[in-house]
Amino acid sequence: MSDKPDRILTKRDITLSWLLWILSCEVSNSFERLQALSFCISMIPILKKLYKTKEEFCKALARHLQFFNTEGIWGGIVHGITIAMEEQRALNKNIPDEAITGIKTGLMGPFAGIGDTINWATITPIVAAFFVPFAKEGSWIAGFAPVVILGVVTLIEGYFLWHAGYNAGTTSAVRILEAGWINQLILGSSILGLFMMGGLSASLVKVATPLKLTLEQGKVFSIQTDLLDKIIPGILPLLTITCVYLYIEKFQNYTKAVLWLLLIGFTLGVLGIL
Repeated sequence: MSDKPDRILTKRDITLSWLLWILSCEVSNSFERLQALSFCISMIPILKKLYKTKEEFCKALARHLQFFNTEGIWGGIVHGITIAMEEQRALNKNIPDEAITGIKTGLMGPFAGIGDTINWATITPIVAAFFVPFAKEGSWIAGFAPVVILGVVTLIEGYFLWHAGYNAGTTSAVRILEAGWINQLILGSSILGLFMMGGLSASLVKVATPLKLTLEQGKVFSIQTDLLDKIIPGILPLLTITCVYLYIEKFQNYTKAVLWLLLIGFTLGVLGIL
């Protein structure tokens, strides 16, 4: 039997790497490499323990300064897998640079899509919507409770997924992506998110017109209550949301969408149309 160890890293090493990523993943982005610097920072304690010579250490650092971008929580699976591959490489297993880079590039997109759907398109609107009524009533707890809850949930998720990626290795991660249940989870989360956004839009988006017409015998005809509400209640908020959705889908520029909303709303408000 071989006396070589199967692993060099400890659970503490993996956790320290995760903490460095959590603290830096969204604060060091660049247009050229996005999260590459944060990825490299999170790998420093790992690489220092795996590679004893300066040449090997610097080569590994350069390997992880290449372009990288994913969702900060679910993308941790990619980090865990990369750490496992670096460890096996340090144990003289035949793992070339291209294999490590290829795994990062190939998995960062799929897991980013999963994380964005579950965390930010489903969990976040649900938690925020739950506390909106309390905020409207003036509850001070509603001001920071969603942030605390989301912070706790994502920290637990991130810790588990980071270690799961390390323990699973590349084979299990590919199996997760290919399994049918993950597609069902994404689809279900997307549908639930749409329901939540629809409910939030109906309750929070307020668009109405004060336009009125004076008919014969002094009777006042309200465009809003006597016409639009009888066609479809809430038709103006629905049209507003639809227009914003179509604009974002075509141009994918949220800042301009907000500016257009402000400009159009201000103009129509001054004219007395809305």
